[in-house]
Amino acid sequence: MAALELDLFLCRTDNFGVLIHDPASGMTASIDAPEEQPILEALERRGWTLTHILTTHHHGDHVAANEALKARFGATIIGPSGEATKIPGLDRSVRHDERFDFAGHPVEVIETPGHTAGHICFHFPEDKLLFAADTLFALGCGRLFEGSPETMWQSLNRLMALPDDTTVYFGHEYTLSNARFAVTVDPDNAELKARAAEIEETRCDGGFTAPTTIGLEKRTNPFLRAADPAIRAHLGLQNASDAAVFAEIRKRKDNF
Repeated sequence: MAALELDLFLCRTDNFGVLIHDPASGMTASIDAPEEQPILEALERRGWTLTHILTTHHHGDHVAANEALKARFGATIIGPSGEATKIPGLDRSVRHDERFDFAGHPVEVIETPGHTAGHICFHFPEDKLLFAADTLFALGCGRLFEGSPETMWQSLNRLMALPDDTTVYFGHEYTLSNARFAVTVDPDNAELKARAAEIEETRCDGGFTAPTTIGLEKRTNPFLRAADPAIRAHLGLQNASDAAVFAEIRKRKDNF
């Protein structure tokens, strides 16, 4: 089985666009469809033809180009069953733990409610790839528009259970702001401080901070580290539940 090829680019202001291409079959999927023109330009640059759109959730900055791209290419749109009525052009709805095939590559659906009620992530286990959209960011997580802190914490635990060497693509280039916040919550984490400095340099040079890995996020992302004694002590929440510590971190980021 040929390795998948990926193309990462910006859409809108700070959305990441990602194309996944199977060179053997020619099949190409877009993870979400934030904006038509950048996706068309990426397809033309690579000489690929869009066959699928894998939609993670219903927010407009992730589905805006669904119908235009479907009309142009006849692409099949796969998205969350919990938001089926909100996904433009949806052809197939999928649920948690459901598997499907993309050009011979198994894809697992992981439901991660919190940012939206029906948000899903797409996990390619044999390729060690996760497309986390607005659930998990580099050094961050999505705002809780349609879920409770407890719900989001459960969702993040599902992602933390994946192998540490899983490569993670996420929905937005928010990493610089996330890094500046993270060090206020976990100030004694040497790896985090080194990573934050590297991110400052990367963004200053115009580089992207995607992708990341599950292992790196577990070591440096405060939203995944609610059980860490140093973070708990820093927040004065030594005896709180993990979900309560996570909720406090999320509240602080919302006001950062």
